[in-house]
Amino acid sequence: MERIRLIATSDIHGEVFPWNYADGRKRNSGMARIRNLVRVMKDENTVVIDNGDSLQGSPLSFYHYTRHPEEISPVTKAMHAIGYDYVNLGNHDFDYGTDALFRHLENCSGTCLTANVLYEGTPIGRRYDVRDFDGVKVAFFALTTHRTPDWEPEEDIRGLTFLNAFDTAKEIVTEIKEKESADYIVCIYHGSFERDLQTGEPLMEDTGENQGYRILKEIPGIDIMISGHQHLSINTTAFDTTVTQTIHNAREVAVIDIDDDGIEAWIVPVLEAPDKELMEMLSGDEKGCQEWLDQPLGTCENDLQITDEFEDRLHKSQVITFLNHVQREVTGADLSASSLFIGSAGFRHTITMRDLVTTYVFPNTLCVKKIDGRLLKEFLEKCAEFWDIDQGKIVISPAFEIPTPMYFNYEMVDGIEYTIKVSEPVGQRIVSLTKDGRPVRDDDTFTLCIDNYRAAGGGGFDMLKGIPDIYHGQTSMVEILATYIMEHQNICFEEQNNIQVIV
Repeated sequence: MERIRLIATSDIHGEVFPWNYADGRKRNSGMARIRNLVRVMKDENTVVIDNGDSLQGSPLSFYHYTRHPEEISPVTKAMHAIGYDYVNLGNHDFDYGTDALFRHLENCSGTCLTANVLYEGTPIGRRYDVRDFDGVKVAFFALTTHRTPDWEPEEDIRGLTFLNAFDTAKEIVTEIKEKESADYIVCIYHGSFERDLQTGEPLMEDTGENQGYRILKEIPGIDIMISGHQHLSINTTAFDTTVTQTIHNAREVAVIDIDDDGIEAWIVPVLEAPDKELMEMLSGDEKGCQEWLDQPLGTCENDLQITDEFEDRLHKSQVITFLNHVQREVTGADLSASSLFIGSAGFRHTITMRDLVTTYVFPNTLCVKKIDGRLLKEFLEKCAEFWDIDQGKIVISPAFEIPTPMYFNYEMVDGIEYTIKVSEPVGQRIVSLTKDGRPVRDDDTFTLCIDNYRAAGGGGFDMLKGIPDIYHGQTSMVEILATYIMEHQNICFEEQNNIQVIV
């Protein structure tokens, strides 16, 4: 047989151009580089696949959906130029609503295979597809994590139904075996692994977000799984299945060859020169984005630059104080919680949109819930799990670093004063909790402002899921911050050092 090649990307997160928007430095990433890499590696027996989370995550994509939402996204244009054969959807591809999603699918060139998402009762993608390579048949199907509705505002997924990924995979594999004479079955899964693929040891709480291990273990017949969602670099074999995953932001592609010798996979870093034709085609989008990013919004007298993320979490950066201050003022909440996102740059004296979108990197909206003192302490105890002790020093718990960094799941709360004693057992680490100097009682009531991801219980904060929102905003936090800064012009606030993390 002639060699059959699969080239797969995943979790591109809007990265088209090969540079960092925070400082302009070139880097080995981006769809412009991927286009040339695909050109080098592709022949007539090649299938090019994207595994979701392509639309959201970069300043360019944020600029597009903030300023030109009715036009075709530059990410969509780049995917069309690369020439994808199949696309799957990731949870973040729903962030801008169904209009944006369908516009993307109509123009990205690839056939959508997402089988476990229905729109008004009809599958949003094909259930599966079979390709015949000169007598060798390869069946492809795709799934996305069915936890997506837990993280998305209702208005962004209106009309959509998310079916259990495992159950759908089991049905489709059975159907392919019964109806098709497929020589190989490829599962494209925007999800990852709840257990270690070699040892079976749990990697996280099994919430159904990631079902890759169970799919491989309990559904025989899958020859290849292209996974994603966790931003890991994986090339291995488990349960007789070749498994790949690539890190995020268009820095790697997975290449899988099928020939007479079997299946061989490898992970290829994106090192090719960027495609000039693609960059020229999208130069207008990029020029508009760069001009937008450099717009000065106002100034700040406080030091809000991030220089050491570990220390800025351990001792609560005043960036968090500022974010919480804005969230409380906008919503009127008593308390506010915010996270320091990975790679946040913070704000310089003159604050620009570039500062905002490279510090607050998600299109989150704000929610407010009414809670009591008991639930507040439960929330804080969950936050306190972020820390651990190693040789007498405070470190980040391995549970937040393995299998992938989840630092955004450490919330810092303003409006109260509290102490985390890391040497105490998990669940008993909040040794002091006061508001305005008075101890918080279990029956005290507060309103708490959080983002929509956390409000839905994202990151393991299940204690919030069943509590109705008393406020649910529609405006992204970046837009809220930009408006606030432009209205106030010169930001100056009293710094708050209300969180103590001790051994």
